[in-house]
Order: sequence, then C-alpha cells, then structure tokens
Amino acid sequence: MPVSPENTEKLYEGCADFESRRVRAGGTNVRVFACWLDGVVSGADTAEQVLKPLTDPARFGGVKTEADVMGLLAAGGVYGPSMKRQDTMDDLVDALSYGHCALVFQGQACVFQVKSGQHRTVQEPTVEKSIKGGKDAFVEVLRVNTGLVRSRLHTPALKLAQTTVGRKSRSLAAVLWLEGVAAPDLPRRLMERLEALDTDGVILPDTLESAIVDDPHSPFPQLIHTERPDKLAQLLLQGRVGVIVEGIPVAFAAPAFFGEFMKTTEDAAQHFWAASFIRALRWVSVALTLLLPAFYVAVATYHPEMLPTKLLLSVIESKESVPFSTSMEILGLLLSFELLQEAGLRLPNPVGQTVSIIGALIVGQSAVEAKVVSPIAVIVVALAGIAGYTMPSQDMGTALRIFRFLLVVAAAAAGMFGIIMGASMLLWHLCSLESFGRAYMTPLAGGRGGDTGGTFTRHPPWRHIWRDPIINGGDIRRRK
Repeated sequence: MPVSPENTEKLYEGCADFESRRVRAGGTNVRVFACWLDGVVSGADTAEQVLKPLTDPARFGGVKTEADVMGLLAAGGVYGPSMKRQDTMDDLVDALSYGHCALVFQGQACVFQVKSGQHRTVQEPTVEKSIKGGKDAFVEVLRVNTGLVRSRLHTPALKLAQTTVGRKSRSLAAVLWLEGVAAPDLPRRLMERLEALDTDGVILPDTLESAIVDDPHSPFPQLIHTERPDKLAQLLLQGRVGVIVEGIPVAFAAPAFFGEFMKTTEDAAQHFWAASFIRALRWVSVALTLLLPAFYVAVATYHPEMLPTKLLLSVIESKESVPFSTSMEILGLLLSFELLQEAGLRLPNPVGQTVSIIGALIVGQSAVEAKVVSPIAVIVVALAGIAGYTMPSQDMGTALRIFRFLLVVAAAAAGMFGIIMGASMLLWHLCSLESFGRAYMTPLAGGRGGDTGGTFTRHPPWRHIWRDPIINGGDIRRRK
C-alpha cells in the first residue's frame, strides 16, 4: 500500500483516537495532510512545533507544490526536534504509534517526534529495596529507561541496538552493552533471538524471556531481572548485555549464572565483611529451604537413629496424637504455606497482611492444639519458608519451592536415598543448563575460569581487579 493521505485515513478508519487535518501551507493553495494519534503525542507540542510554523506565510508563503513543502521541511521549516522521511505505510504506522506527528504527501511522509509526556514518573524501587544504592526504578517508557542507564555510564562505549518485537504490539526493544567489555557474540546472539521472536505481542516479561532463553522448560531463571538502573549499569560493567522493552518496567541481562541470583546491588554498597556474611547466609538458606523439610521426613520416617535421644523422644511425643504420617504433615503444611502466600499477594495490601497474620498465627496454633499437626513439623516448614524469603530473586525462590516439594516426595518414598537421588538429579539439571553458550553453574562447574570465591563471598574492592573472562570482550581490567 503506497503512502498517501487517502490510504492513511482508510487504514485508521474506525479509530476514534486518530486525528487529522488538511492544512494550507503558509496560507497558499498547497494543502498538507497532517495526522497523529491522540494521547500518544502531545497536542500542545503538535500545534506549537508543527502546525503553527507550517501555516506561517513568512516560512511557507512561497511554496507552489508539495515538493517545495517537503524541501522546506527538510531544511528545518518547522520546530520539531527530529524529522524523518517514511516511504512505506508500515514505517508510517510505526512512527504514528511511537509518538510522531505525520505530514503525509503522495508517496512519502515527513514525521516529527512530539511524544506525549503522560507516563508514570520515575519512583523508588518496590521489589528490590535500596538502602545505600540509587532511589530510582525503571518505568514503562523505553527512552526514559535508556536515559536512566546513560546517566550512570557516561561513555560512548555504551552501545544501543534497537528492534521491534511482536507482530501486533510492535514493541520497541533495545539491546545495551559496553563495547570492548562484553563479548562480541553476546549482543549478536541476543539481537538474533529478538528478531526471530514470532508472537502477536510482547506485553509481559515471560513472553520475551521464554522466547530467548536456551531452555524455556526449566523453572530456573535464565535471565537476570532488575527494576533498578544502577544494577543494570553494574551488570553491563561486568560484561553482560541488557535488554529493555517498551511497556515493561523491568530490564533483563544475560548471560545469567546460578550464583548471580544470590547477589544484590546492595552487596557492593556495603563493607565487604558484611556483604560476605549476608551472601554466605543466602547460600545456607538455599540448603535449608530445599533440604530441611525432606530431611525431616526422611529421618522421622526411615532413619530415627540419626536423631539424638532427647530430640527423638520429643518428636515421638509430639506425634503421638497426630493422625497423619510425617510426609502428609509436611506436604500439607507446605501447601498451606503456598496458599497463604498466594492469598497475601493477590489481595489488597491491608487485607493481604491480615490474611497472612491470621493464617500463620491463629490457624497454625489451632492446628497444633487440635492435634492435627505436630509442633516440630510447623517449625520445620516455617524455617524452610523463611529461608526461601531470603532469595533476592523471586523467580529463583519459586523454582526452589517447586523442587522442595519434589524432594519431600522423594524422601517419603526412599528416605535419605531418595533425597540423594533427587538432589543429584537437580544438580545434573543445573549443570546441563546454558545461558547464551555459557554454563549456568559457572564458575562452580563447566566454566573456563571465573571467580569461585566471589560467588559465596564478596572480595575487598582492592582485590576485585579483573572481570570475568567467560563473558568479557577484551577489556579485562576493572581497576588498577
């Protein structure tokens, strides 16, 4: 379909937000078809920067043809900050959707960016809480988000490649990396996967993530998510590649390693001793949330000789009046814990907090007093749940909760042998994963180097000299 005023009106027929005017350029008989999408562009800026100078006789009073108008537009006849020529209807539709006002001629259109400023303002992070770090978070506007990253990396080495994703949504996606710091194959691979994405729309994060990761069947996150520009800037300095999509207030970074989900931006803002203690505590929490319920089921059911005598007597006494087996107790409490968590998330904040308190205190205490569950089972599940809440990544915490159920089932079936078998299969699955050609368990397994000690603790800043060679593109020195 060629570019023309008639085709543009026909294409947007039935769209109540499509606005158009036929304007006499400089008061002459040459009429120009101007159009825009209300709400996407700023009406005041359109009138002031485009329509007003276009109708000024001092600027366009001498034009005789559309070609004369286009020549003056290219020479800066209007005040628009940027002017582009569009030769196809697809390009014209994209420009209108992304906040441009278009002056349409026969066979060509000139578009001017007058994007509306009506969007959510930059606010504090709500999920990744900040104590010493930045107090701003990503929003739904792509250019605002890229500006937040550039405000922290003032270098032309910060490169940005852009593409559109989604056949219907036509969402803009930007790939960011530091030239010389990131491995050259990472931006290329990411752009290839984005351009190969074949879906109607990219509105939610999982649509994008499941399409570009190496193994979409795995519940473990294979992209790093963040709502904080300072964290994305820190990841880019490490040699990773970032992705920001219009309409999604979350940035993604690749490649992702398992150990990276145990770290937070606040670790770099704290003293290295404090950060090392907290990071090691998170790894202990991983073991507790995964293994503690299964270990209790295995010991209480198959291996009571592993418990000290006094503790064993306490367990026997607490279970004397309980009608359910240990495995049923733990699975029921774990399921109840998940239900309470989901109810607290979906309900409005005041009601959700009330439901969580009532469920945890009143219902739990009543269940113990009614001899439905034993107090030790409640303690075990509560400790495992609290340990799971220490995960910086919610996606990682969800994956660990899924495998916690599976390990409990394995322990109920075969005791410690079931736990060992289940843990071995989990470890095999993690070691088989890759993130953009890099082993997921790097540097613990499958890598060609890396800082193993930095995975569990944080080194002093003066010892953090070299970047990770696995994702680096040549500039390996971080500091002198």
